[in-house]
Amino acid sequence: MIEIVFAFKGGGRGSCSTVIETIRASLAEVLVDFYPFAGRLVMGSDGKMAATCTGEGVLFVEAMSDDDIGMLGNISVINPGTLRKLVKHSDGAQTIVEESLLTVQVTTFKCGGITVGIVMNHVLVDGKALADFLTCWSDVAQGRSFYFEPHTLIQLKKLSTITTHDGSSIVPTSFEVISALVWIARTKALGMDPHETTKLLTAVDGRPKFDPPLPSGYFGNGIAWSCAECSAGELTRKPFSFAVRTVQEALRCVTESYIRSAIDHVELNRVVVDYEGNACCISKWSRLSFYETDFGFGRPFQVAPTMVPHNLVLVASQSGETDNLVLSLGLPRDAMDVFSELIQSELALMNKY
Repeated sequence: MIEIVFAFKGGGRGSCSTVIETIRASLAEVLVDFYPFAGRLVMGSDGKMAATCTGEGVLFVEAMSDDDIGMLGNISVINPGTLRKLVKHSDGAQTIVEESLLTVQVTTFKCGGITVGIVMNHVLVDGKALADFLTCWSDVAQGRSFYFEPHTLIQLKKLSTITTHDGSSIVPTSFEVISALVWIARTKALGMDPHETTKLLTAVDGRPKFDPPLPSGYFGNGIAWSCAECSAGELTRKPFSFAVRTVQEALRCVTESYIRSAIDHVELNRVVVDYEGNACCISKWSRLSFYETDFGFGRPFQVAPTMVPHNLVLVASQSGETDNLVLSLGLPRDAMDVFSELIQSELALMNKY
């Protein structure tokens, strides 16, 4: 068994619960690809060990210390008596076959520091494979958020406002311009081939699309997905207004007949969302009534997701006291760095006007 402890300074005790949930959720997501870790070892009749991919899961433990993380001192000077409290072993395991393939323990400290303790069964993988797993896990766990102020949104709308033949103007919504900007930046950040098809799937409330509309108190899943698509080359080379129009046209297509056709598609193919062709999904939370939630001690001042899967983008209100919108998404680390640079440069340009 190989045991490793990662120590992080953290950002204060108050943020620990969010961090733990991010670690847990991202671990669950990355185990879809690294599924042997969620299995168990068996000894075959030929005396060889094998991993059975049973999907039983990985042991995940939360622990808390009343000390500051500084009490660990220099952990490179190994102190088993202290450090082995930060990892979780399989209780009662007598042989290597009975040991878990992977366990994770997250320990939070009084100062907000955090340790992530990992125990890995060396029979399954070597150090290089473990490092690859950790890299993918951390990529999934990492998101960054981007903020759009009303002034910036006005400038983006000006860039993509369409003047019709009769002289009237079609002004896009804030969500439409953000969607277009994100779609372009994400496509560039992932380095898609110009000939590849890229898709932006937008969550649309299907309730008002029916005739008559679904009842206002309809309790269920009423989401339909619009699909804006084009080649990566078209999206990244044409003017910004092209991406906005493509998003708008896809949204206009979501009618009652479109939704009924989508339902038939799900029934026939058992696939709710088609991720083929480098697709990502975007959903608008900014008009949901989350900030009206009151359990008897006032409304929340902030509402945010704890993590965002790599193929999902969320647009939400930054707080209940501002008109700012915040964009949250997950991407692989290298792609996120490029995406961040593209978005920040675009925002900086807009703020000059």
